[in-house]
Amino acid sequence: MQVCFAPQSEHEAAVEPLASKPIYLIGMEKTLSGLPVATRRAGETVLSAGLKTDLLLILKSGAVGILKDSVEIARVDQPGAVLGELSALLDQPHSAEVRALEDTQFYVADAELLEKDPAVLLYVARIIAARLVAADSSLAEAKKQSRAGQPPSLGDMLDQFEKILVGTKSSRLTYFRGR
Repeated sequence: MQVCFAPQSEHEAAVEPLASKPIYLIGMEKTLSGLPVATRRAGETVLSAGLKTDLLLILKSGAVGILKDSVEIARVDQPGAVLGELSALLDQPHSAEVRALEDTQFYVADAELLEKDPAVLLYVARIIAARLVAADSSLAEAKKQSRAGQPPSLGDMLDQFEKILVGTKSSRLTYFRGR
């Protein structure tokens, strides 16, 4: 089942004043103001694994769960988080299901925006680069701890990598803490 992201009402398409935007979205105001806003209610599927939507979603408010094989691997609630970016960049179907955990709003863009707007491409590239740096740093720290005879638990490692890969706020450049 493909999910439609057309605004549900004229009121929904209105963009709130830019002063209330998170600081990391500064510079994206012009782009965001031109995008429709979609709202999904708690429990609704936002993106379905295996489907190709050619959509890029930027979280405006609310929270979503990322599910792989029906298991929630992460919760994303940070405004500005990007969903569907890997599918858009790789021209592939979505690899995970995204479900609204509460009433949630998204700025909705066609994946072609990545080719048309260098600011959006740079924004997405920075998010992915930050995830890669965090994963690399965490892996290096885990190896260091392992060599010192204090390996982190497998559960801690998996939790950390899940946070990094979906870009949750708490994962930015944190390291494993051995138990």
